[in-house]
Amino acid sequence: RGRSALKPGEAVAGPALIIDPGSTTVVDEGWEAKLADEGSLVLSRTAPLQRARAVGTQVDPVRLEIFNNLFMAIAEEMGVVLQNTATSVNIKERLDFSCALFDATGALIANAPHIPVHLGSMGDSVARVLEVRGPGEDGKPRDGRGLRRGDAYAVNDPFRGGTHLPDITVIVPVFYDDAATKPDAFVAARGHHADIGGIAPGSMPPESTTIEQEGVLIDNLLLVDEGTFCEDAVRQVLADAKYPARNPDRNLSDLRAQLAACTRGSELLHQAAGERGAEMVTAYMGHVLANAEESVRALLGQLEDGSFTYPMDNGAQITVSIRIDDASRSAVFDFTGTSKQQPNNFNAPRSITRAAALYVLRTLIDDPIPMDDGCLRPVELIVPEGSMLNPMPGAAVVAGNVETSQVVTDCLFAATGRLAPSQGTMNNFTFGNEAHQYYETIAGGSGAGPDHDGTSAVQTHMTNSRLTDPEVLETRLPVRLESFAIRHRSGGEGAHRGGDGVERRITFLEPMRANILANRRAVPPRGILGGEDALPGQNWVERSDGSREDLAATGSADMEPGDSFVILTPGGGGCGAS
Repeated sequence: RGRSALKPGEAVAGPALIIDPGSTTVVDEGWEAKLADEGSLVLSRTAPLQRARAVGTQVDPVRLEIFNNLFMAIAEEMGVVLQNTATSVNIKERLDFSCALFDATGALIANAPHIPVHLGSMGDSVARVLEVRGPGEDGKPRDGRGLRRGDAYAVNDPFRGGTHLPDITVIVPVFYDDAATKPDAFVAARGHHADIGGIAPGSMPPESTTIEQEGVLIDNLLLVDEGTFCEDAVRQVLADAKYPARNPDRNLSDLRAQLAACTRGSELLHQAAGERGAEMVTAYMGHVLANAEESVRALLGQLEDGSFTYPMDNGAQITVSIRIDDASRSAVFDFTGTSKQQPNNFNAPRSITRAAALYVLRTLIDDPIPMDDGCLRPVELIVPEGSMLNPMPGAAVVAGNVETSQVVTDCLFAATGRLAPSQGTMNNFTFGNEAHQYYETIAGGSGAGPDHDGTSAVQTHMTNSRLTDPEVLETRLPVRLESFAIRHRSGGEGAHRGGDGVERRITFLEPMRANILANRRAVPPRGILGGEDALPGQNWVERSDGSREDLAATGSADMEPGDSFVILTPGGGGCGAS
């Protein structure tokens, strides 16, 4: 209709077009246009807007990017608080911790770039809290108490989402609304404690065969009761195990630091809900997951079927087959063929394999998205029960977290053809006595890919911690760092070379027990696509009298003043024929 034909006060109901020489006005259904006395065209709604969702809850690309970064920034700030409030070398210096956000169901939403093996498994720990304390089918709390404001819980049970016993997770429920009766989200901080008991100082015994030999097991302990720190209850748990924690004061200090990090994360999430609306924050947690899922489906459309079997030094093997369904852009990661549960401590709880799969998928995606549980939605994991990747409760697992996880990751990458195996170990080195306990993982070489060389002297894959500064190491512990250098030419040759490992030599100044818990001392890191294998690692003890004692991938030694422990870490495999 022409605008010039309208009379002042005349209304035109939508849908309609009002045309004048310089413009066209669209009047949608449920609106009307009325010509004002001075000639303006006024549009008014005549029918109420029907909304199925709250304002801002439908996905918007700009808001999605904002919330991606918001959630990651909260996790990163949690990490800063944890590092600044901790006093232990493991957390403050080595950064062996992880912080993350979870939705109301326990799905991982976002994390800081901390320790991958922690992050992919922490959701199972949150799920454990929900399983025990959340509402049952009748809507009432299963434990009779429920999840309350000001509560916090501690978990390290490897069969309930943990990794190994030194890694304790603190979990805090977040309530956006003061009237809410159930949590809207969770925040969690996992930290490696220098000692949690067990048969060896540092709680990383090479020779453990049961979980109780590795330390104190904590399953869903109420750490804070509506704002009150349950110190007596925690001390009781740390003391009651067959092999109790050696320094409970240090454990309590680290737990308080983790709690401070979770408190900060809870405050920031609550603030975001107050500024943007609880419904919008909750909705975008879902959108973040859906976006990650779509990114992985796009990736899977580029991959092909593949398989890889990789033996370990102890005779066990990891086998994986990747099967891609192009029609649904989904995949099956099938670990059938992996060795059965082991009598040693190289068993890895199923959550470890889940963490490795999540990490591999996320690193193969170029998009700047959080590493979250949406990445695993298009993937079915088949992990046979009773295998070393899904052992029965009670199995020893301390090496499964740090060593077997690396082999699982290497197998997945090699099966895709995107990356040769890296050093395949964390080279876990612990030492201590009744006064001192220390733990570190040591860098090595990363594997090469079809379009790049590997990197030398780097922490690879499932570990992302750093080594303690020499000055701090020598100030706090009675040892001397004699050398720390690149182990040249230890990477595999090929069209693209694998990275080189390192040499690390530590001399002891008082009697201690030292332990190495590693892999790839007999079976080398493999090359792929015609690339050559890297050099395997070595470790030995040089006594003050000049004698030498060689150690296997796992072993212990009593160190006396003047004795040196020497560790050569493996390189990464090469890629492509040279």
